[in-house]
Amino acid sequence: MKERRIGLERKKMLAGYVYIAPWALGFVLFMFYPLAYSLWLSFHEVVGVGNFQLESVGWRNFNKAFVLDTEFIPLFISVIQDAIINTPLILVFSLFIAILLNHNIRGRAFFRAAFFLPVLIGSGLAMQQLLYAGVGKDTLVNGIGVPDEVFLYMGPTFSQIVFDMLSRLTVIFWKTGVQILLFLAGLQGISLSLYESARCDGATEWEMFWKITLPLVTPIILLNLVFTCVDSFTDINNRMMVYIKDTAFTKIEMGYASGMGWIYFLFIFLLLIIVFVSTKRFVIYTGEK
Repeated sequence: MKERRIGLERKKMLAGYVYIAPWALGFVLFMFYPLAYSLWLSFHEVVGVGNFQLESVGWRNFNKAFVLDTEFIPLFISVIQDAIINTPLILVFSLFIAILLNHNIRGRAFFRAAFFLPVLIGSGLAMQQLLYAGVGKDTLVNGIGVPDEVFLYMGPTFSQIVFDMLSRLTVIFWKTGVQILLFLAGLQGISLSLYESARCDGATEWEMFWKITLPLVTPIILLNLVFTCVDSFTDINNRMMVYIKDTAFTKIEMGYASGMGWIYFLFIFLLLIIVFVSTKRFVIYTGEK
């Protein structure tokens, strides 16, 4: 029996290697060399654009980002603040919509397609044009038509917080398609017998959400948290990404742009490690003993 179990586990391991082989091959062929070259470039400076002559500068590019560049640190902090605000809103909204769509309601397929449609058209150039047209800034606030007296009554500080929250909701709505689908998959993977047993014991819908639904979708919450963080930090409209791109291809400071890119990458990498470590004891996997 033990030998049979080892054989089954070995087959699963081999199947896992087969599934990740295309990604590993693509990473080695198309990602490893650019990453290694950008790291090497971050310690150099372009001195001849025509023939791409490089001069070694050591840690000067990294020192420039933290000490000399007056735009990098404020922009970096602003991008982090946006991610901290947007990520919980995206997760809560997508989980709420997924729970609604998981019920047998009329037109469920239409609403699923409607929420996923922005993922197809709301990226790249299309999303840039929408943002340039003002979508995501004052669009939703003006559509709601909040009276000015309300903001005056709340005071300047609190009213600015409310205004900023409403202003970013439009973009948040456009960034929940993938998360909704992942939450739907997680919700549909929960056995209905658990809910039936809870109802027999007199549990309410609210109690079943906190005792059954939420604990069992924690792996999907972690997956969506990681996906949302990476998507937020690497979005084409992210101001830090735009700044790094302009530095590299407009100012022709490719060494400095590579240095900023690696600082940005290391921060995201460390953030994801912190997320995995801090959420490990809260995530419940049903296959574990």
